[in-house]
Amino acid sequence: MSRDLTIADVRLTPILVADPPLLNTSGVHQPYTPRLIVEVVTADGISGFGETYGDGKYLELARPLAEELVGRQVSDLGGLLAVAEGVSVDRARVDNQLDVGGQRGVQTADKLRLSVASGFEVACLDALGKALGLPVHALLGGKVRDAVEYSAYLFYKCAAHPEGVACEKDDWGAAVDPAGIVEQARKFTERYGFTSFKLKGGVFPPEEEIAAVRALAEAFPGHPLRLDPNGAWSPETSVKVADALRDVLEYLEDPTLGTRAMADVHGRTGVPLATNMCVTTFAEIKEAFTANAVQVVLSDHHYWGGLRNTQQLAAICRAFGVGVSMHSNTHLGISLAAMTHVAATVPNLHHACDSHYPWQSEDVLTERLTFEGGRVAVSDAPGLGVEVDREKVDFLHRRWLDDDGSLRDRDDAAAMRVADPGWVPPAVPRW
Repeated sequence: MSRDLTIADVRLTPILVADPPLLNTSGVHQPYTPRLIVEVVTADGISGFGETYGDGKYLELARPLAEELVGRQVSDLGGLLAVAEGVSVDRARVDNQLDVGGQRGVQTADKLRLSVASGFEVACLDALGKALGLPVHALLGGKVRDAVEYSAYLFYKCAAHPEGVACEKDDWGAAVDPAGIVEQARKFTERYGFTSFKLKGGVFPPEEEIAAVRALAEAFPGHPLRLDPNGAWSPETSVKVADALRDVLEYLEDPTLGTRAMADVHGRTGVPLATNMCVTTFAEIKEAFTANAVQVVLSDHHYWGGLRNTQQLAAICRAFGVGVSMHSNTHLGISLAAMTHVAATVPNLHHACDSHYPWQSEDVLTERLTFEGGRVAVSDAPGLGVEVDREKVDFLHRRWLDDDGSLRDRDDAAAMRVADPGWVPPAVPRW
């Protein structure tokens, strides 16, 4: 039976999802983070789902893009990107602004377009897979692995959001010193079976974070370890940290800002450097690879423009002998499913991927995805292989509707000021 793959409707549902008080160099996560659920409906009534950032600047682009897609074929993925390129953006408002919420370098209008288009692409692939009876990984050329490995994503963390702030409770407890980080890692291992660990740094002086990584190395000997201060250090500080941890680090992630500074640090230490901040578009690849500034690129299908662009990035990395893994921000099961499908198709994925998913107590799926031995099994069911719970989506959307606007844009500095009214995001480099 032939299917009518015409897009009949596109539904956008902004939501607010609970987030724990996780610390980074900019501040602390707000109690709720905005996400956008994209639903593409075909003329045959098949729904496909995608997920991306839900801040206001993304919604402004998503709405006209949704209108433009009605009447097009759900299989026209190249056309989708072309349509997205034509959506107008107020460049003066976004270009060259530091993307604090995404922790991914500098904003541009093109990055915003790709971030929005990615959610639509995943939704189209989900719908197309359901219509054809094929999993998304088959639409991408087929999987090369049956499960994708993920890394425990460790954070310095407050015990709770400030008193009086509406939030959801969690049972992780505080982690503000090496002992707390090790205990957090033990919980990740016991609950999910992770065998590699990444610590979000740039929160405390480098000596304290060196001590935390050393404590992890002692508690989990031989396990891959990573440290990511989001560019909070100068090149000199980065060199000192790299030298102090060279015997235990799998790689050091974005210790300092900018391709030239990264090249300087690697040239002086030889320690592998990873990034999701200085290589975030195809245009940035040439300079970084020519300068040998980056040894591992942390892709992210959200801001690279989707799953197919992620495959193209991986192919380029493979050609240049640069490693590839995957970055994660606050995300739900739709994104994790999409991430797992594309990761399953990348031959040169030799590092465990990042995932915030264990931190998210809420989801929009009828059944949460699970980690077994630190891995997520690759679904062979049609589309993404997940089912969206509309009641959960509606609940999280009502939270967004009821918000006074203070949480509709992620702002880690604003959340920090609730506890410390004098907080100002530190100048970079911080140390």
